[in-house]
Amino acid sequence: MYTFRNLCALGLVFVVGEFYPWLSFYVLSHTILSMLYSQLFGKTLKEAPQGVRSYQLLLRAGYVRQLSQGLYSLLPLGMMVNKKMETVIRDELLKLNGQEVMVPLVNPYELWKRGGRAGLLHRSLIRFRDRTGKELVLSPSHEEAMVELVRIGLNSYRDLPVLLYQFQTKFRDEEKVRIGPVKAKEFVMNDAYSFHRSPSDLNNFFPKMFSCYENIFRRLGLPVITSESGVGFMGGERAYEFHLPSQIGNDTVLTCRTCGYCANQEVATAIKEEHPETLLPMETIRTESCTTMERLSAFLNVPRSRLVKAMIFRSAKGFVMAVVRGDYSVSREKLSSLVGTPVLDFASFAELELRGVNPDYASPLQVPSDFMVVIDDTVANSNNLVMASGEPGKHSINVNYGRDFESAYVGDIVQVNGSHLCLQCGTPLEEIRTLELGNIFKLGDFYTRALGLSFMSERGESCYPSMGSYGIGMGRLLVAVAESHMDERGLVWPKDIAPFKFFLMGIGKKLAVKQKIFELYDKLGRDKVLLDDRIESVGRKFRDADLTGIPFRIILSSKHLARGEVEFFDRKTGAKWQVTLEKAVEVAENL
Repeated sequence: MYTFRNLCALGLVFVVGEFYPWLSFYVLSHTILSMLYSQLFGKTLKEAPQGVRSYQLLLRAGYVRQLSQGLYSLLPLGMMVNKKMETVIRDELLKLNGQEVMVPLVNPYELWKRGGRAGLLHRSLIRFRDRTGKELVLSPSHEEAMVELVRIGLNSYRDLPVLLYQFQTKFRDEEKVRIGPVKAKEFVMNDAYSFHRSPSDLNNFFPKMFSCYENIFRRLGLPVITSESGVGFMGGERAYEFHLPSQIGNDTVLTCRTCGYCANQEVATAIKEEHPETLLPMETIRTESCTTMERLSAFLNVPRSRLVKAMIFRSAKGFVMAVVRGDYSVSREKLSSLVGTPVLDFASFAELELRGVNPDYASPLQVPSDFMVVIDDTVANSNNLVMASGEPGKHSINVNYGRDFESAYVGDIVQVNGSHLCLQCGTPLEEIRTLELGNIFKLGDFYTRALGLSFMSERGESCYPSMGSYGIGMGRLLVAVAESHMDERGLVWPKDIAPFKFFLMGIGKKLAVKQKIFELYDKLGRDKVLLDDRIESVGRKFRDADLTGIPFRIILSSKHLARGEVEFFDRKTGAKWQVTLEKAVEVAENL
């Protein structure tokens, strides 16, 4: 409705309109309207840096801007979309009685040491001291801080279960940043944490959180697939991920069309071919300059499946040597699970040199006694293999596990791929490149026990709560929605999260058109409409309307006004239709 100030402005417009049309338009623009396209901070760009198209469109349409490598800003349009995505997430979490909180980005380093994760992120964890000398970190996740928060309000079993969530900034000093907010150093995450009286209570709640995430992604128009995943540095017992099939992703999911098996490549299992045969005597031969699998395979004229490589990693328990066949890559997730501690980076050349190990010729045949040697089962179950001897320039042939070397750790530690058959039904697996959007972790008492959070049960016993952790990255969610909702002309936002529902524009210079446009703007609701008041060509306005991806366009021209109608345009379908001015608001409200 019009306020007294609006009516006074309209009166002024009518008085001066006959003599100074441009002045009447100025008065309308700056009194009746709180914000116009001309006043919107962050206009469209004609060009953007080369790269992934969805991110280019977000830049060009005025949603995001880059501050520095791995650091990104949201412009007003981007903030509007982000807030609406937050609303969708809040709606679903509230159905599970979730309560919103916020813990600090900066956490005491001592808390991370007590939780057991201080050394797991290595160079990604930013540490610093305040003026009193206290050591602090920029938290990459908030499990420890949430445990401390719950400690304040947890007195007995009656206080459980509880689900807490937040929208908070995280910081990880990532070595490789990519595709704008998809993998940035600073990012906002919606992370949630549940605390339960027992493992069975957590098991009963976990499927509800799984469905909650499915509902969130469905409402955002994202056709996700769910897969088993590893726990990584989060720790705990079990995890699932939610992936968007996309060529811009850096994850690979393996699926089986027959039985429905689906897992991240890091944890996927499959039928692996082995080569059992009669054992031959081991020999050592000279293999000068054969420091790669490719060179060694060519030099000996044998397939990579007959070769063995040893890769050495660091862990909290010391050095770990992973021994796999030459046709496989090591899965750090499987390796960590088998040895019972997170495996970190590769050991450096300098570290190994101090221990008398040449990484180009590392071998389980000659290894320091304190190294943990882990053998993949394909190595243990194949015979007469070729591996480095431990001496530069030499390899051993016809090497066999059990006769020539041994280890207490044998199991599946490799990545499988689409060339393998499903372990459950024998069907060929399919590789899908994906973008991970969210994950849920069943942590058990991993953190509550480490940090000493306990409660008194109904039997008067001291118990550690079972904990779940759940997260969705808001930056990569923005890119994912853009990736899933775009065409050759620009973005096409789902109407529930679009910054505005309507893009309103007038064609022509007649004051009557402008006045009717302002009236429509006011009736439709200013929070739903972006009015393009710029002095630009009609073609430029149409291109920008397409680029920004606002779901519906409403156009009023002199011809439309003469017929007493306006034109509606559906950005997604391209449909156009005319509506009388009297019914325009009613039609708009039903879209």
